[in-house]
Amino acid sequence: MAGVNNRVKITNDIELKDRLVAINRVTKVTKGGRTFSFSAIVVVGNEEGIIGWGLGKAGEVTAAIAKGVESAKKNLTRVPVLKGTVPHEQSAKFGGAEVFIKPASHGTGVVAGGAMRAVLESVGVTDVLAKSKGSSNPHNLVKATIMALGEMRDARMIAQNRGISVEKVFRG
Repeated sequence: MAGVNNRVKITNDIELKDRLVAINRVTKVTKGGRTFSFSAIVVVGNEEGIIGWGLGKAGEVTAAIAKGVESAKKNLTRVPVLKGTVPHEQSAKFGGAEVFIKPASHGTGVVAGGAMRAVLESVGVTDVLAKSKGSSNPHNLVKATIMALGEMRDARMIAQNRGISVEKVFRG
């Protein structure tokens, strides 16, 4: 939906937990030999509906992770989480990665692989079914998953956008 802004301003009272999704060693060949550097993709979230991702690049692994965390804190989004799952089915595509997220009943757990699992656990989803198709590139998977979560709408958000009560959303 156009015009809906889910951005979150960072404040010191938000307790964010970071998860390292992937780390990549990059080699630059110069006249003097090989130069190694590292890039890290990191996801941060408060496990209550706020999520962000960041990419950090540095000569050391720890510095790359720290830069990724700082980048992720500048890129936070609010996602609706209802009783530990997502409100409805949603799919999204970013680059070559396509993701499909579906709500699950209580006790199912997070049925997702790799990068999607890190994003879904960071946002606070405990029961969800998720599938990724196409590219398994963690950068594109993280972006597609966050894009799909960002497109989620709960009944309260729909009612607010339409200017009607929540009861009228369900009853028509």
